[in-house]
Amino acid sequence: MPIVVNLDVMMARRKMSLNELSARVDITLANLSILKNNHARAVRFTTLEAICKALDCQPGDILEYVPEET
Repeated sequence: MPIVVNLDVMMARRKMSLNELSARVDITLANLSILKNNHARAVRFTTLEAICKALDCQPGDILEYVPEET
């Protein structure tokens, strides 16, 4: 998939655990884990906004486009 989720990178930079982010953003651990492990098929803007607010970052810090090699 050409969209890569770098949530784990931002969490490490902010020294924040998945449990702490889950509590701050009010999203279940299971849903955050799906997003963090690049298994999500979609993300709501409200969720992305809450994550960016909690991690003090921009959406581009979390989402990255990586073209597939052909």
